[in-house]
Amino acid sequence: MRTAPGPAPVHEMKGYNVEINHRGASFHVQTQDVGMRAQYIESLIYKSGKLLSSRKTFYTQLLNAPQFQEKIATLMSDQHNAILREIAEGKFDHYLTAEDKGENPEGG
Repeated sequence: MRTAPGPAPVHEMKGYNVEINHRGASFHVQTQDVGMRAQYIESLIYKSGKLLSSRKTFYTQLLNAPQFQEKIATLMSDQHNAILREIAEGKFDHYLTAEDKGENPEGG
């Protein structure tokens, strides 16, 4: 009787889901490892349920690197934290509405 080869090594990374409040608006940032087939980390930035932006970082060059899992975890953390900093620094302020900013659109 012939047995099938075992499954390929599994590469699974958990992701990050964070809400950040900035200037009266709530931004949601998700970062995850999309997996070995795609070989990239993806971050999605939402406001009010609307996708504002996405960022991908490919890690093909790291596939055979020592401590592969740790390097992917660091990439994920670095990318996620960079986006949170960018939001806090105002780099997504162009998505804010007058209501988010506490402005009266009628000028009164």
